[in-house]
Formats: sequence, structure tokens, C-alpha cells
Amino acid sequence: MFTAKSASTLAFKSISRTFSSSAARSSKVLAILYKGGDAAKQEPRLLGTVENQLGIRSWLESQGHEFVVSDDKEGPNSDFQKHIEDAEVLITTPFHPGYLTRDMIAKAKNLKVCVTAGVGSDHIDLNAAVEKGIQVLEVTGSNVTSVAEQVVMTMLTLVRNYTPAHEMIARGDWQVSEVARNAFDLEGKVIGTIGAGRIGYRVLQRVLPFEPKELLYYDYQSLPKDAEQSVNARRVEDLKDFVSQCDVITINAPLHEGTKGLINAELLKHFKKGAWLINTARGAICDVDAVAEALKTGQLRGYGGDVWNVQPAPKDHVWRSMKNSLGGGNAMTPHYSGTTLDAQARYAQGTKDILETYFFGKAQKPADIIVGVGKYESSSYGKR
Repeated sequence: MFTAKSASTLAFKSISRTFSSSAARSSKVLAILYKGGDAAKQEPRLLGTVENQLGIRSWLESQGHEFVVSDDKEGPNSDFQKHIEDAEVLITTPFHPGYLTRDMIAKAKNLKVCVTAGVGSDHIDLNAAVEKGIQVLEVTGSNVTSVAEQVVMTMLTLVRNYTPAHEMIARGDWQVSEVARNAFDLEGKVIGTIGAGRIGYRVLQRVLPFEPKELLYYDYQSLPKDAEQSVNARRVEDLKDFVSQCDVITINAPLHEGTKGLINAELLKHFKKGAWLINTARGAICDVDAVAEALKTGQLRGYGGDVWNVQPAPKDHVWRSMKNSLGGGNAMTPHYSGTTLDAQARYAQGTKDILETYFFGKAQKPADIIVGVGKYESSSYGKR
């Protein structure tokens, strides 16, 4: 854990009086980030780590604020539990989520703002934040391109049966037929996205050059006509109808009450037999055991992504080892699609911008606001 507090706020005397007086007081900022180890020491651009602290420690301390950074987030004696009680600002990340529950919010007497360094604030009890008047903000758009690229990579990894082919080479074998018998082309397939927002739409744009048979999307609202026509996509309003038509399905929707457990055993029965499913959204959108069983029985030919229902995932998590009947079909990775070095630069700068805006009492960018003071400002987490 890293913690420091400047002795005074004298540096603020030179700041123009046109700024809000809130900028001249000291605030406690708590950040729950992931531990980067040697990699973070060797690569300073790993900004989202405990070691590199989003690159904002010097700036925060120069402004007279206390900055506490830790990866310790589990259990009643964790740094998270201890420091949330008097923190004014909480910074979290989807890649090592600090789960801010209703009970923790009740204990957080000074908490005013939660900032997600990245995109996706489902690890915060948003309803409790609304009730308590706590703002929830995220760096909207900071990693949408990064995630969309990962979706396409995972799609190709599964459809082309890449992982078993690579594993064969790594162990010194060579039997082309063993991998080719379960390898296909994206061309001519029906590809669909559950969620056609910033990430889902970019996925549609990126797979269009593969000349799929058709692009479909399932969302609570239609795309603008020009956007829909640009990718030649068709909206399907019934989810069972949607999954029954797709060869490849990618999930690009936030986690909330309406999407938790959305992909369950019942819905999987309506999938095309042998479909591929990609999930870089949130692990809890899928029923863990139902997905593993569908892969085992062949209802799914493959499942891949980087999100898990619990993060970090336990060593014995079934998604680590599950395979289809031919020994493939698993393209799971740690949660890193949205935390490339390029994305980290964007969400670190975005976090600083949000904090600066807050400290000086200015208006936040509307797109960054998930929860305003006492109300939802975004429809991303379902109709409210």
C-alpha cells in the first residue's frame, strides 16, 4: 500500500479566486488498483497499477490531497474497507474491481464521488449511490477501440480453432487434420452483437470486411438509420429469435439487473447448435455452469473472452479448463482487453480530468456521468 499526505495547502494561494473554494481544501482520494509487480516497475506506461498509480500522485499531492493506493480489497480488514470510511473520492478499475456494496456505502460517511478508471461501473451498487447522493463517473470511450479489437481477435481465435493448433506446435506435434476439422471462416457466417453501443457498433464495423452473411444486433433501442445502414446491420427485437439466427454472438452490454444471468441454460437451448460465443463485457452476464455444460455437449462450439464472474478468477474456475469434445473451444484470458498501454494512457488522463473538474467545481462531461447527484444520468445500465 502507498499513502502520503502533504503538510499544507499553501500552494493554492496562487490559484485564481475564480475557481470554486472546494479546490483549496484537502480531500482523501482512495484508489483500488491491481498490483503490477516487476512488469509495472519495468514498464511505467502500466499506469493502472498500484506501482504507477495512474500517474497522478504528484499532481494530487501538489494540490494538497491525500492519496491512498492499494490492491487490498477483500475482507473486513482490507485497506478498501478501512479507508472507504473517510475517503471523499474513490477510484476503482474494472480489471481489479473494488466491489462497493450497499453496506460499504453506508459506512462511507464522506464519500462524494466514485470514478471508474476505464469503462464499466457495475462493481458499484448504483442504486445505493443514487440514494446516498454519490456521483458515479467513468472515462467513457477510453477503451472502446481496445475492447472491440479484442472481440474480433477472440472471434477469429475460436472460429479458426487457433489455440489447439498453437498448442499442437508447442508440444512438438504436427497433425493438420486434427485442427482443421474444427476450423471455419468468418466469411458467410451470421454474426450478432448483444448490445450495439460504443463497443458493439465498433465490432460490427470491424467484422464487416470479412463479408459475413449478415450482421444482426439485439438492443433495447435501434441504431440511428445512417449508422445501421453503414454496417448493413439488422435489429432483432426478440432475444431467442436473435440467438437462433447467429453463428457467432458477441456480448457488448453492461452488467445490471436486466443482464445478469442473461445467457442461461434456457436461452442456450435456442442457440444454433455449434455456435461461438464471445464475452468481453462482464462475466456475470453468463451463467458459469450453463456455459461450461453447453461447451461440453456441443451446443456451443466455443466460448471466449476476458471477463469472469469473480475477478481475479479462482484457480479452479471451470472456465479456465473447459473444452469442447475435440479438445478446443476455449479462448479465455485474464481481464485485459480494455487495459492495453494505449487504453491506460487514455483512462489515466480521463481520471485526472474528472478529478480536476470535481475539485474545481466545474460541470462534468455528460457522457462520463453514470449517476449524478441523486439520480441516474445514463441509460447504459438499463432503462430507469
